[in-house]
Amino acid sequence: MPVRGVVWLFDLDDTLHDAQAASMAQLHVSFGEYIQQHLQLTREQSDALRRRYWQRYGATLLGLVRHHGVDARHFLHHTHLLPGLEERVHGHAADFAALARLQGRKVVLTNAPAAYAARVLGALGIERHFDQVLSIEEMHMFGRLRPKPDARMLRWVAARLGVPPTRCVLVEDTLAHQKAARSIGMGTVWMQRWLAPAAPERRRPAGRPSYVDRRVGSLLRLVRAPARGRP
Repeated sequence: MPVRGVVWLFDLDDTLHDAQAASMAQLHVSFGEYIQQHLQLTREQSDALRRRYWQRYGATLLGLVRHHGVDARHFLHHTHLLPGLEERVHGHAADFAALARLQGRKVVLTNAPAAYAARVLGALGIERHFDQVLSIEEMHMFGRLRPKPDARMLRWVAARLGVPPTRCVLVEDTLAHQKAARSIGMGTVWMQRWLAPAAPERRRPAGRPSYVDRRVGSLLRLVRAPARGRP
């Protein structure tokens, strides 16, 4: 497949910027406070629930919606206010230069809300490199929220973009999302520049899992030796 025929699906947090430094600590606090307030739990109970739903569903919000009837839009708005976010956001110049040179359509596919994604991309100054941003608000199918790693949603994304999944390559830091992408024929690139090896919720294996086509520490490697999707 010609490189220009590839549709690149880029995750946002810890793929295009250092979310651990910019927002993750604040999000853990805001998630916890929201859960405490709306489910009337202690701080310890709230933190345990947040972790359990993240591990089970890949998104804390999904567990809250399914098991507690939490309104997704209300949760996303109040937990992502994040005062001063723009001052904390930073990425890597080599990655941004690579985005400018990389051939093919480029789409941001994030489990974060649209307002947050717009703030991060604006602070990084890279929104011009992307044809589209697909945020969690758009990840509804049959009346239910289905964020990454839902394979049905990933198949829907490819259909919405007018290409078969085999022409898509997911560039992502989270392995569960990559496993789902491979299951429907997408190419997979495991981005590791910002991945914290000690994060208890995101332990990384020693090698490259079989469902990962490539592991990279810089997006520049995609320009030098581009992925070509799945056969």
